[in-house]
Amino acid sequence: PPALVPAVRAWLDTPEADRPAPVAPRAAATVMVVRDGAQGVEVFMQTRAASMAFAPGMMVFPGGGVDPRDEVTDAAWSGPTPQEWSARMPGTTPASAQQLVLAAAREVFEETGVLLAAHPDGRPVSEAEASAPAAVEGRRRVEAREVAFSDLLTELGLTVRTECLSVRDHWTTPECEPRRYDTWFFAARIPEGQEPDDGTTEAVSASWERPATVLERAAGDAGLMLPPTIAALEDLRAAGSAAEVLADRHEVPEVMPWPEEVPVGPDAPDGLVMRTPWGR
Repeated sequence: PPALVPAVRAWLDTPEADRPAPVAPRAAATVMVVRDGAQGVEVFMQTRAASMAFAPGMMVFPGGGVDPRDEVTDAAWSGPTPQEWSARMPGTTPASAQQLVLAAAREVFEETGVLLAAHPDGRPVSEAEASAPAAVEGRRRVEAREVAFSDLLTELGLTVRTECLSVRDHWTTPECEPRRYDTWFFAARIPEGQEPDDGTTEAVSASWERPATVLERAAGDAGLMLPPTIAALEDLRAAGSAAEVLADRHEVPEVMPWPEEVPVGPDAPDGLVMRTPWGR
């Protein structure tokens, strides 16, 4: 993004031996909520408020940093076990994988109002239940950090449905940037009957989007999205169905881009690009 160019350029101009130690990345989860549309896969995206400290004004998927309280008892957990999630997510422990998965479900609830949850007998949460006063007030309390998401689920008599999620990508912010995240990308399907909304205070708009349409917009606006979002949309554009997106990948390597100076041209008007193992 253009706003980061001065900081990244200063990092490049500093001899490697004199560069400060990179900021430790914060664990985070972001979620591509997908569905099958009339013209292919659609994904729910938000445009963040200009006042946000991270990615202001950009198009993003619901997501955010892990809350230390993102923990849940076995009785309130359904689907693959934390051990199974850890096996899908290289470099995590069962405890950290559990936190990331719960953070993903929490962020979906906070930012879209959708509860990836079920009753103890397996019945999914209905739209009427997700929009009931107790859930609406619970969403406000979770977003305000007045109550942990897991505690709210207990209050509502629900279990988190981790089978609604699948692992897609793992990106870490480059070492040259002052704000860094170690982010796992998930895909999610919405329980039948629920519908995401634009009720979060972090975004000024939210809607279902066709990946190809958003990528066309990004081609003409370098500050519209971060590189991991663009890469994820390219994968979604190539997918044949939401079910294909919701299938776990066999390998999810960590990707951490690095900055490079390149000759100035139409593809890099400022002479600065971020490289990944597969190119720009």
